[in-house]
Order: sequence, then C-alpha cells, then structure tokens
Amino acid sequence: MAVHYIQISNPNDFAKIIQFYRKKSGLSREKLGMLSGVGRTAIFDIEHGKTTYQIDTLLKIMDVLNLKLYIDGLFNRELK
Repeated sequence: MAVHYIQISNPNDFAKIIQFYRKKSGLSREKLGMLSGVGRTAIFDIEHGKTTYQIDTLLKIMDVLNLKLYIDGLFNRELK
C-alpha cells in the first residue's frame, strides 16, 4: 500500500481532509459519529474549520476513516 503524506498547515486543511474521506467512505456525519463514538456536531465543527476540539476526538474520527497522523520534525530521531 502506498503512503501519501499531506502537509497540514491550518484547521481548514484538517477540515478538507476529514470531509473528503468521510464522503469517499459513503458516511454521513451521523454514521461517522456513531462509529467513532463522537457527536455529529463535533464532526461538523471539524469539517468547518473550528479551531478548538480535543485531539482524542480527532483521532477517533481518523481511526474510523483509516487515517494516520505522523509528526515530522527536526528532532524526530531523538525520540527513538
């Protein structure tokens, strides 16, 4: 499986990605909310670029959509 990296610079980048993958998966906000254990309002807020949400909420949604979050930075090698 090929890995594709997308640089995220602002909340609207997350919004576009979550909405794109939700729609490609054929899920409504309500269904995604049920599968991820979060409210559809949270999904709506993320998809509309809201800047205040909990990271665990985003990670639950990403898990259902089979998305992974990677951190790339200058000091990554020091973490291993």
